Amino acid sequence: MRKRFLLFSLAFLLLSMVFIGCSTQNEPETDSSGNQDQTSYNANPSGTDSEKIDDSTDSENDSTDSDGDNSTESSGDNSTPSGEQTDSDSDVPIVYFTSDISPEGLMAVYEALGWTPTGNVAVKLSTGEPPASNYLDPQLIKDVVEAVDGTIVECNTAYGGSRSETAMHYQVAEDHGFTEIADFQILDENGSLTLPVEGGSVLTENYVGAAFADYDSYLVLSHFKGHAMAGYGGAIKNISIGLGSSEGKAWIHSGGTGGSMWSGDQDAFLEAMAEAGKSVSDYLGNGERIVYISVMNCLSVDCDCDGNPAEPDMHDIGILASTDPVALDQACIDLVYAQKDGDGASLVQRIESRNGLHTLEHAEEIGLGSRTYTLVNIDE
Repeated sequence: MRKRFLLFSLAFLLLSMVFIGCSTQNEPETDSSGNQDQTSYNANPSGTDSEKIDDSTDSENDSTDSDGDNSTESSGDNSTPSGEQTDSDSDVPIVYFTSDISPEGLMAVYEALGWTPTGNVAVKLSTGEPPASNYLDPQLIKDVVEAVDGTIVECNTAYGGSRSETAMHYQVAEDHGFTEIADFQILDENGSLTLPVEGGSVLTENYVGAAFADYDSYLVLSHFKGHAMAGYGGAIKNISIGLGSSEGKAWIHSGGTGGSMWSGDQDAFLEAMAEAGKSVSDYLGNGERIVYISVMNCLSVDCDCDGNPAEPDMHDIGILASTDPVALDQACIDLVYAQKDGDGASLVQRIESRNGLHTLEHAEEIGLGSRTYTLVNIDE
C-alpha cells in the first residue's frame, strides 16, 4: 500500500510539472485571491520552450497592483539575456488580447488601444482570392469599420487571378460582402506613389497605391495565417505587400532588384517586406496615425491570396491589437509556437521552412517596432 502511494505521488508530481510547463507560457499565474502574477517571458520562437522568469523578490511582489494589472512581458528576441526586464513605466509596446472572436471582441481590443483616428480614415484588409480563401468575415469587422467611419482599401495583386485587374477586384470586394458594410477603394487603380525608405539595406524606395496619401489615418485589419513565400502573414505583410501597388508587390518580392518575383533571394524578400512596412509607418507620422488588429482564426498554412488554401490544423486563438506591428506579429508568432508540439506544428514548420522569423528580426533592426512587448488579456 505504501509503495503504491509513493508511486502515485511521484506520477502526480511529474504530471503537475508537465502541466505547469505548458500552461505558464500563455497564462499568467493567479494567487488564491484571483490576482495575477506579473511575470516576464523570454519568448524563444526557434523551436525551444520559452523560459518563464519570475521578477519578484518575495511572495508579496508576485501579486498584481491594486489596479488589477493583467499583463505579461515578453521578448521575441532570442538574443535578449534571460531575466532582462523593463520597468512598468517604460516604452515597451502593449499588445491587447481577447479570445472572443466576435464583433464585440474585436471592438473591445480596438477600444483598448485608446487611439483616435484623424481626418480621412482607411481600413486596410485583404479581400481574399476566390473561390475559397479565408478572408475576414465582413460581419465580424463591420462595427469597428463603422466606428472609425472608414473606407475599406486594397491594392491589386501582381499575379494572375481575380484581383489583378481593377474591375475584377471591385467585383470580388462586392462578392465577398465588403461593399455592403463600407465604401471601398482600390488604391492603385491609377498607379503608384513612391515612398522613401530610410535605413533600409535592400530598398531605397517603396511603391504604394497612388491613392494611399488620400487617407490621413489607417486601421490595419489582418488575418494572421501562414504564407507560401513569407512563412506567415500578419500586420507587417499587410502594410508592405498589402499596401504595395501591383508594381510595388513585384518590387518587394524581387528583394528590390526588379527581377523575378519567384526566384529571388529569400532573405532579401523578407527584408524588403520589413523595409516597405517601415516606409508606410514613417509616412504616417512615424506610426502615430496607424494601428493594427490581427485575427487569429482559420489558421491555415496558406495565405488569403490562395484561393484554395489548406484546411487549418490549428484551433482558433483570438484577436490581438497594438500600435506596434512588430510586437503584434511577434505576439501572434509566440501564441502559435506555444502549440508547436500540438496542432500548431504545421504552421510552425511553414514559418521555419521559409525563414519567416527573419522579417521580425530585420523589422526590429531597422526600427519599425519592437519584438519585446507586454501582453494584456482584456478578458480578465
